[in-house]
Amino acid sequence: PRTMPSTTPPADSPAAADVGASPRIESREQDGKRWIVASGRWTTLAMSSPSDWQALAKSLDALPRQDDAAWDLRPIAQLDHIGAQLLWERWHHDWPATLELAPQHKAVLDQVAQYTVGTPEEPPKTLVERLRDFSHNGPRAMGVTRDFVGLIGQLTIDVGRLLAAPHRGPWRDFSGHLYQFGATALHITALVGLLIGVVLAYLISQQLRQYGAETFVVNILGLSLVRELGPVLAAVLIAGRSGSAITAQIGVMRVTEELDAMRVMGIPHGFRLVMPRVLALAIAMPLISLWTSMAALLGGMLAADAALDISPAYFLSALPRAVPIANLWLATAKSAVFGILIALIGCYFGMKVKPNTESLGRGTTSSVVTSITAVILVDALFAVLFKGIGFRG
Repeated sequence: PRTMPSTTPPADSPAAADVGASPRIESREQDGKRWIVASGRWTTLAMSSPSDWQALAKSLDALPRQDDAAWDLRPIAQLDHIGAQLLWERWHHDWPATLELAPQHKAVLDQVAQYTVGTPEEPPKTLVERLRDFSHNGPRAMGVTRDFVGLIGQLTIDVGRLLAAPHRGPWRDFSGHLYQFGATALHITALVGLLIGVVLAYLISQQLRQYGAETFVVNILGLSLVRELGPVLAAVLIAGRSGSAITAQIGVMRVTEELDAMRVMGIPHGFRLVMPRVLALAIAMPLISLWTSMAALLGGMLAADAALDISPAYFLSALPRAVPIANLWLATAKSAVFGILIALIGCYFGMKVKPNTESLGRGTTSSVVTSITAVILVDALFAVLFKGIGFRG
């Protein structure tokens, strides 16, 4: 153990403290030297009270950070490893220059100092380690990219096959998916859009009223809902509702070995499973986006009438002037891309499900997360590419 110099402590330092006293710490000046005197019981039981613990922590934080301070621990009645750890952390894992303490306290502090080590900083990865990490993760990422690109290529071939022989297309499956993905989602998308429009209108009205620009609520609501929030909100809802359903449907077919039976009978998975779902979402998604934007605008119009006294007649007459028609075409194109992405991602994770229930749940979760992430990324890409379209000069 390190030899610690000692000097005479302050004359008024108590030799012992009351056994039942709470832990305390105070700073004193003696002969031009500053002493920090600790007293009381520095044990887990004594510091179990929240008030005592907060008072002690406040006293320790209030001490000035000086390395030349002398510490007197002899008034401490009892010291356990928790109290010693608290002192050791306050000393920044180093002994103070001047320290007075009892032998039994020194034994506890020596043990804490011996077994307490700081968290070492991880050295930067070498080139060999980076190559090793890439060798483990790179092929998997490349395999996922290859399979997804292959799924897109197979979809292109199936669409060409459908155009060459429309009478052989799976129209019954297509109509069923179109109803399931589109018509059954109208109520939830309308409700969410209506509430979002009301909330946005109330928030915007609070700011515009300060500047006397209440009429600009039509411009803000129109552009934000038609161009961005409507398509993105509808895509997120469909990703959580229909994207998970697509993955679960195909995943259950994997678990029950229906996919293997289709392969044995010569029924292509892409033509009968992937293509109808992709086409159904590609058509339903723009319509749902338009429906959601209309519901949101309706909610914003009602809230603007209630909060800003802007009549629905003025709102409807000012909306075409505030929002150019190009925003509607942009939102429709984005929504179609969102629908294709959601369906492809759902089908991809459904095909990758292994024949067990654990893989089915994991694949469904991954499908929803990946779909929402892809929707946000593609929306950001559209915002950058078409930043100069749809705004009046």
